[in-house]
Amino acid sequence: MNTLPVIYTERFLEHDTGPWHPERPERLVAVVEHLRAAPFSSRLIWREPRAASPEQLGWIHDASLIKTVEAASKKGGGALDPDTIVSPLSFDVALLAAGGWLDGVDAVLSNNEPAWVLARPPGHHAERDRAMGFCLFSNAALAAHYALRVHHLERVAVLDWDVHHGNGTQQLCWSEPRLAYVSLHQSPQYPGTGHTGETGGSGNVLNVPLPAGSDRSTYQRAFTKQIWPFLERFEAQLLIVSAGFDAHSADPLAEMCLQASDYGEFARQCLNYTRRVLFGLEGGYDLDALAASVLAVTEACLQPI
Repeated sequence: MNTLPVIYTERFLEHDTGPWHPERPERLVAVVEHLRAAPFSSRLIWREPRAASPEQLGWIHDASLIKTVEAASKKGGGALDPDTIVSPLSFDVALLAAGGWLDGVDAVLSNNEPAWVLARPPGHHAERDRAMGFCLFSNAALAAHYALRVHHLERVAVLDWDVHHGNGTQQLCWSEPRLAYVSLHQSPQYPGTGHTGETGGSGNVLNVPLPAGSDRSTYQRAFTKQIWPFLERFEAQLLIVSAGFDAHSADPLAEMCLQASDYGEFARQCLNYTRRVLFGLEGGYDLDALAASVLAVTEACLQPI
């Protein structure tokens, strides 16, 4: 009976965004409570993350951004922009979040089986020199570069199904032909990037903007006609999924119509592409919908091959 590594620490709850912020600690509390109560809970292998080093963050981020986040935390926190909050412990927690994604890469490549990273703050909006959109550092992009640098892979793909386009991940994969970035996202929506003409420095980026109200059938057409053919041509040795769940019909920040079971189906398709899949949490702001969607993906990972 297969098991699933889940990288998580309660320290992720110490990133305090304030009582009214959508990206709040209760998101992870809800997810973890549901996972621990699930019938398959004994098959989850919980692991504490390491902290990424500032040197590792420097592979993708300017030193000025790293220093800005650290200084803001040391001063007691504040707003880096209207959406992106830093609290006194946020810098340390963000290092743990980034390190958790690196641990996830290690786990997937050591077992040739999937793993989950349940971390916050999320990362896919963070650009080379700017924190934005609730994100401090670009976790998925760092994990992809880590797989190239440390594990010496030749081709790594990032699939981003968060409802918002991952402008930061795209920027940080754009000029590296060994990385592919694929995003399906609501358009128009924050942050306003992700148009079909954005194709990367070597055709290594695929954007699939979808209209508000899109449901499973619309997403499935995109997967069948565009995403899987693109990824089959790329032949990734590792697939990193920026798993945001804010395209769920119950989510307050978007207008899509997915259900929790749809995410389970998308995860099964990822695992049919390769068993080397790292799922990492991005968005999802309705607590019940988020927890149910994470459970659906987790069940897909635990199904027999």
